[in-house]
Amino acid sequence: MDNSLGDYLRSRRARIQPQDVGLPEYGRRRVPGLRREEVAQLAGVSVDYYIRLEQGRGSHVSDAVLDAVARVLGLDPTEREHLRDLARPGRTGREAKAPKGPRRPAQRIRSGVRLLLDRMTDVPAFVLGDRMDVVAWNALGAAVNGFTPSGTSGRATAGSGPSGPPNMARSTFLDPDARTFYRDWPAVAAETVAHLRLYAGRRPDDERLAALVGELSVRSEDFRRLWADHQVKEKTFGVKRLRHPLVGDLDFGYETLALPAEPDQLLVAYTVPPGSPTAERLALLASWSADGSGADSGAGAAGEAGPPEQPEQPEQPQQPDRLDRRP
Repeated sequence: MDNSLGDYLRSRRARIQPQDVGLPEYGRRRVPGLRREEVAQLAGVSVDYYIRLEQGRGSHVSDAVLDAVARVLGLDPTEREHLRDLARPGRTGREAKAPKGPRRPAQRIRSGVRLLLDRMTDVPAFVLGDRMDVVAWNALGAAVNGFTPSGTSGRATAGSGPSGPPNMARSTFLDPDARTFYRDWPAVAAETVAHLRLYAGRRPDDERLAALVGELSVRSEDFRRLWADHQVKEKTFGVKRLRHPLVGDLDFGYETLALPAEPDQLLVAYTVPPGSPTAERLALLASWSADGSGADSGAGAAGEAGPPEQPEQPEQPQQPDRLDRRP
């Protein structure tokens, strides 16, 4: 029986030492971290009630109790939201903030978002859908990350399943070139799993996500180890250090923009200071992409993303052929 709430509470409890919360130590402990009795005492709940929480039997738990437990365990805002997602699987934080009304089909790109991508000619950009699927990109996004709507690539199967769009989590762990492409691969891998964990808490009944996690757990020991850590992280901004096979090292900042009408989609844009070595290499890569002499190029959308909405005329969706790369 799945007990994601209990697993998460135990993992967070194990990282807190008694002295961190003002408790005396009484010799060596058999297991690291706080005891359940100590968490209950500090949170102001009965030991029996807290044990029921860790056993997944704490129905209708109040905000006050969750906040108290989160405080004792030292959870940050993202971790607190994840705790609530696990404690109340019927109503997740992000879904609760989504606007009312009918939802659009998953993985479909609105025409306005498609136009925005096309007009972002100076920066690599793409759209991440749920489960870290890549559902659309612009020309520089394709040139940097290897997305392309035509041709063939023997490595494409590492980044996408038997059918469907490329997937950043799959490529990070299953592509043998990923550890070269990402100059700080261990950090990228940990963040990838943390993003996927956060989404899993928001959508506990997502069968395709469960299948993806199962596949990666079977095929990657690194993924299994990181998944067991129960770390969660919101995708916001950061630094991306890449080693491109054509132009060498690229150092980007990146910003993640939420699309309020599409709560499961994020627009990711890379940034680079003008005149920097990365800017010069990016310009070279863009020129090669424009004349077709080097990198694969072209704006596009993944096969499952579907055509843009009216009033624009829909284009035929095409399957990207090169391995996707994570933002």
